[in-house]
Amino acid sequence: MKSKTSLVLALFMATTLYLQAAKAVEGKLAPFFGKPVLESKQVFKNGRMPNVVVGMDGSVLAFWNGVICRKSVDGGETFGKVIEVGKGFMGGGVTVDETTGSIFAFVEDGHPPSKLSVYRSDDHGKTWGKHECVIEKDKNGNVPSMHMNEHGITLRHGEHKGRIIRPTRWYAGKNNNSRWPKHYTNAIYSDDQGKTWQTSDPFPARGTGEATIAELSDGTIYYNSRRHWAPKGVNPKRRWIAKSKDGGQTWKGKSICEILPDGDQARNYGLMGGLTRLPIKDRDILIFSNIESPSGRHHGTLWASFDGGKTWPVKRLVFEGRFAYSSLTSGRPGTKSEGWIYLLYEGGPEGGGTMARFNLSWVLEGESTGDGKVPAWVDG
Repeated sequence: MKSKTSLVLALFMATTLYLQAAKAVEGKLAPFFGKPVLESKQVFKNGRMPNVVVGMDGSVLAFWNGVICRKSVDGGETFGKVIEVGKGFMGGGVTVDETTGSIFAFVEDGHPPSKLSVYRSDDHGKTWGKHECVIEKDKNGNVPSMHMNEHGITLRHGEHKGRIIRPTRWYAGKNNNSRWPKHYTNAIYSDDQGKTWQTSDPFPARGTGEATIAELSDGTIYYNSRRHWAPKGVNPKRRWIAKSKDGGQTWKGKSICEILPDGDQARNYGLMGGLTRLPIKDRDILIFSNIESPSGRHHGTLWASFDGGKTWPVKRLVFEGRFAYSSLTSGRPGTKSEGWIYLLYEGGPEGGGTMARFNLSWVLEGESTGDGKVPAWVDG
């Protein structure tokens, strides 16, 4: 039987977590402005496979291959010691449940297809334990792989408010070019705090993998995917887009985003990119990360959209040297992370895993892409 002290402590922690989760999840535009700032630091020396999220208390959590994590409680100024999440291979799609404050991490035994373990933290990433859950098959009878997608999100608008959702993929048994025409991305979502996960219909294009998602202010889910194979005559070197109006169950309106490159342009293989929607009420500012390189993985670049991904009028170079997989997230209102955008990527001045933090003012000092214009309401 638990002692009275331990029960009181558990109740206190649960109450604190709930109150922090109840904070406003969307705020004002102004905190993302100010003097233009970009700061970068190495947070991991070796390995790869990044995901970055911000807990409900504002803790910035950088996840890396093993799966390990480093936590910042001062908005990304400093990062603490390495925290072990679970042994295995990074599954990506780390997801913060904004209803409860819990955080889910997905760990596979090896390069997929491989056995999956799910871990959960109820103290903003400080400690982790095994989380038992059920992941249902998709309509084709396939259980999706977790590797290696951008972080998940909690839906904030519409009838599916509170749903947690993260992008996933189907490997068709192996990551081999002979199987690529059968590969597809999709998503898993949960309405019961991660106990059971339903699998969405496939993204409406084959040869896709390593996707990103963002919810727009009207509840539409914007889906942006890597693509390493396409039928003859179809361009796989740009990002592929679809949207969901039903909380991520189905994806419609497949299109190519000609302005956003997908990896280096010397091959069709694509590259995992990062995506975040700034938590600004009634605005749909998206930031996307990838590379702008004719050959090789370098010249990491950011693109900004102010209309939910319809146009991307401005871009800015982050780092000229090696830049591979990347993950993006945004700071939370009312915490030390507010006003910051966080980018965790493979590469950087010292190699390994580099964390950059910057504000929107810094992005806006980039160059025009010719794809639309920055609207007049974007005024710090």
